[in-house]
Amino acid sequence: MNTIAPPPAVKRMPPGRRAVAIALGFVGGSLANVAIGYAGFSFWTRQTKFVPYDSSSPDLSTPLARKVNPGSNPPVCIDHAVKTVPLNKLKSNDQGELTRDFCRGVWSGLGYAYQRRYLEKKYRALPGRQDHLWSREELAKSGYEVGTKITDHFEVMEHTPEKVIVRCGDSPLNPDPRPSDGLFSMEVTKDDEAQTATFHLKSVFVNTTPEGKNTQPLPWHFQFLHREYTKLWMETAVRKLLK
Repeated sequence: MNTIAPPPAVKRMPPGRRAVAIALGFVGGSLANVAIGYAGFSFWTRQTKFVPYDSSSPDLSTPLARKVNPGSNPPVCIDHAVKTVPLNKLKSNDQGELTRDFCRGVWSGLGYAYQRRYLEKKYRALPGRQDHLWSREELAKSGYEVGTKITDHFEVMEHTPEKVIVRCGDSPLNPDPRPSDGLFSMEVTKDDEAQTATFHLKSVFVNTTPEGKNTQPLPWHFQFLHREYTKLWMETAVRKLLK
């Protein structure tokens, strides 16, 4: 006597429903991969933190800030990322070298690689860009003196042993107030007592034209993405300085 029950009948889904189910499976898998990827990125960049920074900061009233933004227009996006590293983990403890090499790491690192290639393809062949820095090799070796132009999008406006500040948002060939304008600062502070160095990335984006007087902040998703990009720049730059 055969006691094995016959297999249950499998009902085939209609083609339309089957296509929807397959599509939902792909979407679900993609979302899962995105979630896993973001979790991994968040863990990798966990030591980069953002600290309070707004239009009340003295940075926005310096002579350089007033020169770039003569109307004192409000920022549309502003943030300040920091990462602290023990001095004994760094290749150098010299203040000037740390600042210069941090700056080199920002521009020549993987964090800027895609944007560098995009700007190079779009602008390098245009007239007046021959003296700009374009290749990773140039960006990794530059001293970033005042006047240095980077990929037709940034220009060094100030360089001290503690900081390098570049103007951003438009071509250095346009010195006037711009709808897209701002200052990006790479800074290093040392705490000799704690034996640490703190790396800072400060970004201030602003419409410096007269029309920018009442400009509203950029949408939250733009600011969120910019912070994620900032964390990528920070991590790829600082890791170049480690022993």
